[in-house]
Amino acid sequence: MKFMIPALALLAGMAVASPAVAKASATSCRVEVDHVTANSVDEKDGTDEMRIDLAGFFYPPNGRYVAMSVGNTAYSGNFTNPTTTIGTTGYANFSLREVDPPIVGSGTNLGSINAYGSTCAGLARGQLAYISKTISGTDKTFYSYYIKLVMTGL
Repeated sequence: MKFMIPALALLAGMAVASPAVAKASATSCRVEVDHVTANSVDEKDGTDEMRIDLAGFFYPPNGRYVAMSVGNTAYSGNFTNPTTTIGTTGYANFSLREVDPPIVGSGTNLGSINAYGSTCAGLARGQLAYISKTISGTDKTFYSYYIKLVMTGL
């Protein structure tokens, strides 16, 4: 049974790192962006101005954004560390937004990735789970972004 959760997680686009020693079960989890990679951008000029919406808070804050071109990878710190805590039920939604300066608002939602409490429920304290998704579609042009979250059992 203990091998079943990691096997199912891999099938669902997640990877679960096993703890080195047996630990208590997590009662909550910290979820944060690990990185975002631009495979193809939405803007015809070759650069997207990106923000992440987490529970109505935009990262980076204060009208800032992360400029991304094809092949660029932006890490959590580039977005000023979008992080939340979830319990073993519920979920956290991270939306990738493309904004148009000079007016940087909520922008266009290109897609989202969710971190679920059910994944958290299977973790030990200190254990990590990686959740990833490719977000793609067509707005101004075809776009494709790979986003990876890291969940830590608390």
